[in-house]
Amino acid sequence: MARYNILSLDGGGIRGVLTIRLIEHLEEQFPGFLEQVDLITGTSTGGILTLALAAGLSPQQVREMYQTMGQKVFAESPLEVRGVSALINLVKADYSNVPLYNTLKEVLGDITLGQLKKKVVISSFDLDNEIVKPERPRTWKAKFFHNYDSPGTDSAQKVVDVALRTSAAPTYFPIFQGYVDGGVVANNPSMCALAQAVEGTTGKQKLRDIALLSIGTGNNPTFLTELNDNWGLAKWAVHLIPLMMDGSVGLADYQCKQLLGSRYLRLNPVLHRNIPMDAVKEIPYLLEVADLEKLDDVVAWLKKNFKRPKNVVPVSNG
Repeated sequence: MARYNILSLDGGGIRGVLTIRLIEHLEEQFPGFLEQVDLITGTSTGGILTLALAAGLSPQQVREMYQTMGQKVFAESPLEVRGVSALINLVKADYSNVPLYNTLKEVLGDITLGQLKKKVVISSFDLDNEIVKPERPRTWKAKFFHNYDSPGTDSAQKVVDVALRTSAAPTYFPIFQGYVDGGVVANNPSMCALAQAVEGTTGKQKLRDIALLSIGTGNNPTFLTELNDNWGLAKWAVHLIPLMMDGSVGLADYQCKQLLGSRYLRLNPVLHRNIPMDAVKEIPYLLEVADLEKLDDVVAWLKKNFKRPKNVVPVSNG
């Protein structure tokens, strides 16, 4: 049996620092862990991590990039300093995507999905499919970028463009090339990757051969205490995006557990205070949470489920 190994990375803004720190520790405790991964999938911040790792950057390099990049991407604007940003943000995104684009372009250049060293699946959401055929209505739709060799492949897409498309979180960043954050459809993309892996013209894998490790950005303690059952848009607006993104995380976790059983594992440390996705000042805390997480059971699971005998590779996915 040739095991087919999937690594899935959630969305969560700057909390991606926690995710990559965990991967850094897993690689230290199980050297070669990432080499055993056949497919990496990610959404939003997890999509950026996925693309960087698939391009060949080490976990340490990616983590250092994140720590530097976060300060630029979520920098306070002059408007915030003057205390008038709230009114502006009613009609404009909180942050520019230019610092993110520039940083990723500097690190990843103009490489395409087809030039990556790993197979990837990256979630996003297309706001307009621009189809005008009567049998296929013009509508918005989920989009999953991948680099499997198949008709209609996305292999020619630039990595930097896909990174911006998956991470254009509504209200936080502007729409990028007609796409918004993949978190609106799959903030935990585990199930999306699993579906792509067993698809007959791309992944071509058997479900029984697949093992999947899903890593979150921290179990953020979010809840509502004001349970008025007659809320309107003004009350719901501030909660809708985090509610929608957190809800999809649990759904994918449930589905993967049912389909893969013991060949599926979820790693998502508890955060003891709510960390917004733009809280760059919380980076030291996020690193501390990752550093304190006990990973013995995760490493044991990886050694059992991810490690393959030498010279054994999965069935060709080309």
